[in-house]
Amino acid sequence: MSDSEINLNSLPEGMPTLRVMPMPSDANIHGDVFGGWIMAQVDIAGALPAVRRANGRVGTVAVNSFVFKQPVFVGDLLSFYAKIVKTGRTSITVNVEVYAERNRLQADTVKVTEATLTYVATDEDRRPRELPPITS
Repeated sequence: MSDSEINLNSLPEGMPTLRVMPMPSDANIHGDVFGGWIMAQVDIAGALPAVRRANGRVGTVAVNSFVFKQPVFVGDLLSFYAKIVKTGRTSITVNVEVYAERNRLQADTVKVTEATLTYVATDEDRRPRELPPITS
C-alpha cells in the first residue's frame, strides 16, 4: 500500500455517489464499524449508477472483489465513488472506492475500501433483461 493510499488529505475529484457517517449502532463496543455495514453501503452506492444505466431495477449478482484497506470508525465521514467499468448484454460491473474523512477539523482523508460488484438488469418479474441502448 502506497503512502498516497494511506493519507491522501483530499477526496478524489468529482461528486461522490453517496456520503454517510456511521453511527454507534453500526460499530462494535470499541467504535470499529462492522465490515458488513460497509459492504451494504458499497452495494447501495454501486447500485446507483447501475440503476441509471439499466433505466430501472437491478439486482446484485456478484461481489467480484472487496478489499478493506483501513479501518472505519464511528464519526468518520465516508464518501463513496462509484463508476461503471463494464457492461454486458444484461450486466453492469461497477467499481466503488470509499474514502474516510477523519478528524474533519484537520482534514485527514484515507482510502478505506475498494470493491467491484456486478449487477444485472431485471424486469418486473425480477428476471434478467437486456440493457437499453445508450441514447445521447
